[in-house]
This record gives sequence, C-alpha cells and structure tokens, in this order.
Amino acid sequence: MIQFVENHLKSARAAVNLTQQQLAEKAGVTRQTISLIEKGSYNPTLKLCLNICHIVNKTLDELFWINEEERKHEENHG
Repeated sequence: MIQFVENHLKSARAAVNLTQQQLAEKAGVTRQTISLIEKGSYNPTLKLCLNICHIVNKTLDELFWINEEERKHEENHG
C-alpha cells in the first residue's frame, strides 16, 4: 500500500533559519535523511517526526499528514 505522506518541513526549517545539516545534527540524523524527508522520498519514524516538530516549533499536524484524496484515488484506480 502506498502512503501519501506530505510535509511542510522545508518551509518550517527555513522559517527557523536552519540548514538541512543543522536540522540533521539537532535531530540526530544525516543531512541526506532530512533531504529525503523534504522530498517525500522517505517516511520517518513517529519518534523522528516528533523530534523534528519540536526543533522547528510545529505540531505533527502542521508538518506531516496523509493526503486522503490521493490515497482514495489510488484505492479506486490502482
């Protein structure tokens, strides 16, 4: 099953003036991991999502969610 997780991480990170590298160091992951999350190519664990939310002062709902419209379309046409 395809997960249609969307995020606003890039804009949230920029709003607190952090580079991908700086966010990665604070979150305890690699810069590549942050890049992949921003591109939507990697689904982080809930623990990592919550950690990132804390760092950029956003709630989980503000940063990450499942796009229900795309999910329903895939179920009906996939």
